Amino acid sequence: MGMEVQNEMESFNVSESEVVHHVREALTAVPSGCSDNYNLLVAIMHQPNHRALLETSLKALSRAVSSLDIVHHESLLTSIFQINIWNFEPGEMDAMIALIISLASSDGKYVDSCLTMLVNNFTPPSSTLLLQPWGIEIKKQVISRVHEAFENITKVVPLAPLRLLPIVLQRMPTVRNKDDRLKMIVIYVENMLKLESGELGELVRNSMLTALVDRLIDLDVEIGWDDDLHDESGKDIFEMDLEGVEQDGDELPEGSLSKKSSREKLIAELLDSLMELTFEHLESCKGDGRWIKVFDILLQSFQITVLNAYKSKFAQFVMFYACALDPENCGVRFSTMLADIFASGVHSQITRMSAVSYLASFLSRAKFLSASIVISLLKRLVDWCLEYCNIHGGDINPKAHRVFYSGCQAIIYVLCFRMRSIMDVPRLKSQLLLMPLETILKHELNPLKVCLPSVVSEFLKQSKAAHLFTVSKTFVFNDLLESELSRAFGGLERLDMFFPFDPCLLKKCDSYIRPNFVYWTMVRTTYHDDEVDSSEEDVDEDFVDANGDDGMGRSEDEEDPGDDEFDYSALNKMSITPKNCVGLMVK
Repeated sequence: MGMEVQNEMESFNVSESEVVHHVREALTAVPSGCSDNYNLLVAIMHQPNHRALLETSLKALSRAVSSLDIVHHESLLTSIFQINIWNFEPGEMDAMIALIISLASSDGKYVDSCLTMLVNNFTPPSSTLLLQPWGIEIKKQVISRVHEAFENITKVVPLAPLRLLPIVLQRMPTVRNKDDRLKMIVIYVENMLKLESGELGELVRNSMLTALVDRLIDLDVEIGWDDDLHDESGKDIFEMDLEGVEQDGDELPEGSLSKKSSREKLIAELLDSLMELTFEHLESCKGDGRWIKVFDILLQSFQITVLNAYKSKFAQFVMFYACALDPENCGVRFSTMLADIFASGVHSQITRMSAVSYLASFLSRAKFLSASIVISLLKRLVDWCLEYCNIHGGDINPKAHRVFYSGCQAIIYVLCFRMRSIMDVPRLKSQLLLMPLETILKHELNPLKVCLPSVVSEFLKQSKAAHLFTVSKTFVFNDLLESELSRAFGGLERLDMFFPFDPCLLKKCDSYIRPNFVYWTMVRTTYHDDEVDSSEEDVDEDFVDANGDDGMGRSEDEEDPGDDEFDYSALNKMSITPKNCVGLMVK
């Protein structure tokens, strides 16, 4: 296929069958040392300056794949497998995809290379292409062809999906300090989710969704919010609960992010975009009949990956939103699973403590959970703690009884949010009053002396207003620094201050979470109607609160955060054990 042949092809003076003949001759002549025409063919792949010649050559190669040899034609095959079709015309895209399908179908040696080439075309050579007016349309053209190719290859190579999985997972783009790289990762994940929802879904669903959750956790941890937790002066955890989030603009707000590296800021934006993409995908799953299968995978992935992640702040909201889409089924399943893990003795202490922390936070924050569901799960926790009290005794020992204390803290934390709604329903109120909670709190293990002081403070105030206990003078608390007992309870992991569904302040995620979320400023406490002032002058001898706030960590003249404010400085303040807060003692 020398210059004369090239001129004939470019002027369309030869038929397609003649082009195939010339291509076969070029390929078969290589072993004998005649490589001029072959080199020309390779050059066409590298520099497709002649559109008609490229498309014609690709079509001819599709019909001549039997003449290709992995040894003698290595340079040509390498060129083919390195091609990115985002800059191709539709006809050239079709010809290239047809060649890849033919190669994969002709010889098992080419399957992995063909699949890798298709995966490489998940993303454009540069994100600037997407900024062009025609960029979105090109994206649709490329992605639809790539996924159709996966399906066609699978028809002739049934094991192709299993070989595809490691390729997709291994070639996921990494985060670099470039904004365009982040866009590439988002597009790549879009393709992963398209595989899950397509004809190959049954074969790749588990791996794609699990890999996505793992990636979200990795990004979450890399942001490194926990680096600043112990440096904060700390305030009442209810004061740290912000409701307002800035909705306008494309830039993430500053605040504590200004203290982060440029890489961490990019990662925060990426995580926000990927979670938004995940939420949208979950909505589509809910509507097309594969919801239960998807949720089963998410539930398993949560237990394996998220539950044991060290204080992740955002990735867990994938499960929160999944439950919001199906509260009666998924919300109950998720909370029941957490309760089962806590009550089971087969899991480690850390896992059980983490599970009950998640349960407490979920029962408190999920607006879509009914009060009856909350009270039924509270009863499970109370029954477990009561049984523990019946078996164990002795002095306070936060480390030895840390699972017990985590259960007690979960109970009182939930009641801080839910006591009023429970007390307003006579049937549920009677169930709550019948719970042996007072017996647990008065036990010699003294849980109120160990749990997070600010939580205990709020709980006792609401308990008094609701007349929850028959003996109101049981509990007294004084103005003390955070106790050593409270610090020892959580240990290095600080699970005493871990409430994983504190407000998610990622901007894009907020629009999905907000309608389903209970913020502290929305809670009607048992003392709400009485407008109780918590200063020492107005509180009787049974409850002495030295904070002087309104029970939510706010002073009388402090306004609620506005709906139009998005302050990332709160990220490093949420769920932090106060340095100057209420210590407790039990008479």
